[in-house]
Formats: sequence, structure tokens, C-alpha cells
Amino acid sequence: MAIYRGSGGSGDSSTSVTRDEVAGFSADAKRYRDEALVSETNAGTSASTATTKATTATTKASEAAASASSVLTSETNASTSATNASASESAAGTSESNAATSATGASTSASTATTQAGIATTKAGEASTSASNAATSATASSTSASTSTTQAGIATTKASEASASATAAASSASELTALTTATTTVAAGGSSTSSYSSGTGVLSLGLPTGATGLTGDTGPAGADGEVLPSQTGNTGKFLTTNGTATAWGEVDALPSQATHAGKFLTTDATNASWAVLDTDANSTTKGLYEHANTISANYAITAGNNAFTAGPITIDTGISVTIPTGSTWVVA
Repeated sequence: MAIYRGSGGSGDSSTSVTRDEVAGFSADAKRYRDEALVSETNAGTSASTATTKATTATTKASEAAASASSVLTSETNASTSATNASASESAAGTSESNAATSATGASTSASTATTQAGIATTKAGEASTSASNAATSATASSTSASTSTTQAGIATTKASEASASATAAASSASELTALTTATTTVAAGGSSTSSYSSGTGVLSLGLPTGATGLTGDTGPAGADGEVLPSQTGNTGKFLTTNGTATAWGEVDALPSQATHAGKFLTTDATNASWAVLDTDANSTTKGLYEHANTISANYAITAGNNAFTAGPITIDTGISVTIPTGSTWVVA
């Protein structure tokens, strides 16, 4: 079998290939090449299309940006128009308010004019009244003058009457000054009498004696009070009693306390005195000392001292005896 090695081929082959197979391989390679060329062409076309679409997209983006800018401009214009409209509306309101104020001012001026006219009319009436009052005052002045003359006449008459009354009063006072009284006592059961002498000015009165009243009952005698014994010569004593009579007793006064601190009070059956308490006694005439056989309170031996206890001795629970360093406690 012949081996096709191709143009310029050489060497041995371990696989036998027929001419038809080689031709088939060549046809396949051509077909693959043609397909690749077509794919390359299609790829170029697609790239061109993509470029075109990219360009179109860029254009559309520019158009969209322009449209957005136009919308923003329109929105700004609309806002400006709204502001202008608001300003116009405010100006219209101000104009309306000014017009109302002017109308109010005109109305007020008209009212003021009317008021002034009324005031003028009132003043004219007041002037007329004042004139009338002046005429009335003149008439009243004339009447008052006439009344004054009449009152003067009355005053003169009253003065004369007062003078006559003063004279009569002086006469009555003279009579009262000369008046005296005389009284007599009329016996019980007699009639009272009275008389007046205009010549002597003596008024005599007879006063009857009243009957003597009954004597009242004698009241009960009060209880005898407790009488203190005489205080003379009993200075500094105290009041005492034996159950029947009271008397003054002697007070046993304390002797002076100055310079006797720490001492005790004693007596010899007659006088009291201060004595020194022997707190350091260590002897007894009894022949023995006694002490409790139970210690029920905490105890501390004085530093530098020793202690002796006759045992046995019981120390209650919770109670302690403190022995200082150098001291001794002997229980025997």
C-alpha cells in the first residue's frame, strides 16, 4: 500500500493512510477554514454593529442629558413664575389693605366731621344755657339781697328775745341761790310734811322714819384653822409635828464640804464630820477574809500587782480575768 506523505514528506509512518482518507482530511480542513473565515467575517460585522450601537447609546445618553437639563430649566422657570405670582398676589393684598385703610380713614374723617358738628351744636346750646343761668343768677342775687334784709330784722328780734331770756335767767338764778332746805324726821307711823317760804327761800321736808327690819339668823362658826407655832427665835429650823401639835425642829446641817473630796460623812453621836475612807486596808480583826467562789464579771489585775484567790473558783462562761505581764494570780 502506498503512503502519502505530502509535498516534501519523508520518513516512515507507522499508520497506513489511503489517498482517499488524505483527500477527506484535506476537504475537512478546507471546510473548517471556510467556516473560520465566515466566523471571522461575522465577528467583524458583530463588532461593527456593537460599535454602531455604542455610538447610538452615547448619542441617546447625550440626548437624555440634554432633556434632563431642559426639564431642570423648565422646573426653575416654573418656580420663578410661582414666586413672581406669589409676589404679585402679596402686592395685590397690600394694595387691597391700603385701599381698605384709606376707606377707613375717609369714614373716620367723615365721622369726625359729624362729631365736630355735634360738638359745635352742643357748645351753642351751652352758651344759650349759660346766658339763661346768668339771668337766673341775677334774679337770685336780687332775691338773696331781699332775704338778707329780712334775716337782719329777724336777727335783731332774736337778739332782743335773747336779752330778755338772759334777764329772766339771771332772776331765776338769784332765786335758786337764795333757796335752802330744812329736813325733820317724822316718827314711825307719822305723816311726812313739806313746805316752802318764798320770803325766806326755805324748803322744809318732813321725812318719815321707816320701820326697823328683823334681825337675820346668826351664821355657823367657821372651823378653827391650824396655827403655826411662834416663829420668834426659830431661825433656820424646820416645821415638824408629833401627830398632834406642830413645832420647830433643829436641822442637822452638813459640815463644810470644802477640802473634803473623797471623804465620807460620820458622827460621834453629837457632831457630824468628814472622815477618810481607808481603801488600802489589808488586815482584819475577824480572823479571815471571805470572797465569792464565782467570778461573774470581767476582771483585770492592776499592772504591777499580784492577786490571790482561795479556790476552788469558777469563772462564768464568757467572763475573763486579765493578768498583766509581770503579775501573778495564785489560786490556792
